[in-house]
Amino acid sequence: MSHEPFEPPRLAINRVYTRRGDQGETSLAGGQRVPKDGARIAAYGTVDELNAFLGAARVTAGELAANDARLSPLVAILLRVQHELFNLGSILATLPEDVHPKQARITDEDVAALEAEMDRMNADLPDLRSFVLAGGSRLEAELHICRTVCRRAERDLVALCRSASVPVEAVRYLNRLSDALFVWSRWVSHVTGAPETLWDPNRS
Repeated sequence: MSHEPFEPPRLAINRVYTRRGDQGETSLAGGQRVPKDGARIAAYGTVDELNAFLGAARVTAGELAANDARLSPLVAILLRVQHELFNLGSILATLPEDVHPKQARITDEDVAALEAEMDRMNADLPDLRSFVLAGGSRLEAELHICRTVCRRAERDLVALCRSASVPVEAVRYLNRLSDALFVWSRWVSHVTGAPETLWDPNRS
């Protein structure tokens, strides 16, 4: 018996286009055809967008880590989060009645891991006296982009909750991830020595 909590993907992607979406519909994991602009599609579509931005940030972090090993833990964290976001997309693309016991999903342990990483990294950071403007470094700015897309994903997920059943862990995860991305952006500036640009309302 496998010790893995989730079943591995059972896919055979041998043809990218099918023409089945030409009329503005797509298929959920259970085979149901739904409009592409529906709330469920918007939710996991934004999660997918977030995953792509995280991939870009991971590449930047990896390039920097080649010369500064202190950034290596962040590279590993971002890759793990990308896998977790695909797990989240899996559960969002499935109607509750079609979810099987070993289907990939977000767990309380995933949320707890984000909290632990935030606490550990935040302990090294100086107190913050204003809001941070993105742009202290490329990686810091990319993490802020991820943070804002994550907030949008959270909003889309909350909107979906008004009309459908959504696992509570999913909402908690995105809420915590956006906070984590903010901490990670500050931690990157701290480790690399990049200055933080703080909001000054009198410089507008």
